[in-house]
Amino acid sequence: MNERHKVLVVDDDQNISELITIYLNNNELYETRTAADGESAIKTFYEFKPDIVVLDLMLPGMDGYQVCREIRSKSSVPIIMVSAKAEIFDRVLGLELGADDYMTKPFDTKELVARIKAVMRRYRDKTALKEPVKSENYVEYPDLKISLVNYSVIYKEAVVDMPPKEIELLYFLASHPNQVFTREQLLEHIWGYEYAGDTRTVDVHIKRLRSKIHDHCSWSLGTVWGIGYKFETK
Repeated sequence: MNERHKVLVVDDDQNISELITIYLNNNELYETRTAADGESAIKTFYEFKPDIVVLDLMLPGMDGYQVCREIRSKSSVPIIMVSAKAEIFDRVLGLELGADDYMTKPFDTKELVARIKAVMRRYRDKTALKEPVKSENYVEYPDLKISLVNYSVIYKEAVVDMPPKEIELLYFLASHPNQVFTREQLLEHIWGYEYAGDTRTVDVHIKRLRSKIHDHCSWSLGTVWGIGYKFETK
């Protein structure tokens, strides 16, 4: 049996929430939770960890725009915004805040399910492109291949000349995507000693890496101010 996709339905209109929930629950592919206001939507989002959010724009207290902004600041989970507002301004604002789709009320439940499927399919395809191809001593991202087998870095189909420590540092960060490491941790892992020494060594190597491989639309070498560095996937 296929794993059920978790859908969070956020709407203060109980009739609409129930209609969507009943329709989705009758389909064995979905498991649903509901929330009737912005605050409970955020709380349920973190507890339920949905695969997609159906979000009404007009909510009591924290509105749909604020909920969308809050979710998007922490997660890339797909969001379909629904609203009685059909103006272009509202559609554009919702999409600019991070919604993946926008539907106007009233809508057909079958169309909503079709859009849920389409948005989730696009999200899966996009995520698959960002996932690193990883094996022992090798990691690959779009336009970037790093190998410790032959100590090579290929960026945009061209071999990049790097000394061993730069390659090891880049490989270590890229093999732990979105994980933040302090300069001290990087010194220990790459240079092999616990004593922090001169942490500027790490800064210098990061600067050199950035001069050779530039930020990509799918990944980048990120600085976490006051802490250290991470290889960030987008």
